[in-house]
Amino acid sequence: MVSKSNRTSKYGVGRKRGQCGGLYIHIPFCVKKCIYCDFYSIVNLSRIPRFLDALEREIGMRRSLQLTFDSVYIGGGTPSVLDAGDIGRLVETAWKQFDILPDSEITLEANPGTLCAEDLKAYRQCGINRLNIGVQSFHRENLGFLGRIHSGRQALEAIQWARQAGFDNIGLDLIYGLPGQTRANWLADLQRAVDLAPEHLSCYMLTRESGTPLDREIKAGHLKLPADSTMRALFDITIDFLKRHGFFHYEISNFARLTEDGHSPWISRHNKKYWTLAPYLGLGPSAHSFIDFQRWWNHRSVQKYVQQIETGRLPTAQKEKLTKEQLIMEAIYLGFRTAAGINTTTFEDRFGMNFFSAFKEPVAGFEKDGFLAITETRCALTRKGMAYLDSISAAFTSQDFNG
Repeated sequence: MVSKSNRTSKYGVGRKRGQCGGLYIHIPFCVKKCIYCDFYSIVNLSRIPRFLDALEREIGMRRSLQLTFDSVYIGGGTPSVLDAGDIGRLVETAWKQFDILPDSEITLEANPGTLCAEDLKAYRQCGINRLNIGVQSFHRENLGFLGRIHSGRQALEAIQWARQAGFDNIGLDLIYGLPGQTRANWLADLQRAVDLAPEHLSCYMLTRESGTPLDREIKAGHLKLPADSTMRALFDITIDFLKRHGFFHYEISNFARLTEDGHSPWISRHNKKYWTLAPYLGLGPSAHSFIDFQRWWNHRSVQKYVQQIETGRLPTAQKEKLTKEQLIMEAIYLGFRTAAGINTTTFEDRFGMNFFSAFKEPVAGFEKDGFLAITETRCALTRKGMAYLDSISAAFTSQDFNG
């Protein structure tokens, strides 16, 4: 008899025999909101104690989900606004309540403006083994525009302190495509980043998210993002530069440092779960979960989240059971985000349909135009294709196919 935790779902996604999940914990607090960010957070730090009590209770309420985890990601918001003792308390609670493998990747997102040497030592001692530091830029004018609370010098100090604390897996976030940003300005940020020898780099194109201060400034005519051609040029510059400096471009915005023998052990284990339709559990306000081809998400409000838990109810806002067609669309879009692309053998095993037969027309058209790279078992976007990810994915997912 197959146990519930090892069963294979109807469409081959969700929980599978031997497949581990990812645990995400959302900390919805920031010292200051950045103009571009649409992730849920608030700046009222006085709510932290009550929130932490509720979060611990949610961990206990979700423990009945029989899933083994090999990654934990504490994100936000700005998790590093919490006291180091509170981070340690969360990690300890998660270890006690969930089945987390001993060699798991345990990541903490951090803002350089909220870090000190003592806290970084405490994070390492409590089990955090990977840091993701939101640098965004080393230039004062860029940081000011983005609304960041740290300086370039603070970013450098935070990375130095992290190394001294024993962290040997550090990722840095950078943003490009700011209004008026030059090629030289962006290359200087990239050079400064690689000089620090991080294990991982995430390079995000500045995007206009609805309802953000950036969006309002653009609508009012006060700001204008660079032209698409400029964005594509910066995208190409990023890939070329990081490739020359020993980084593997494994996902549209993500790069992992290569070892001397050409391997890359620093690909984000946790984020990879989202791109491969692996199961994950999200805790905290606005956090999403995906298990056994079902998705649910928590209330996007600290107040409502806490109130629900304090009355003994799960803080779930909505849930949905994904259809086979929805899962296929997600597998295509997420697969195209990665350098590996879509494994067509796995696709057929999951969905019972031949990828190349079902999507014959878009495959032929996009391959002819140089947007797709095809092998017997792979369909991946070329670099040219990655610049048009959304429109290419839309062409596939709008295709009529016989599921």
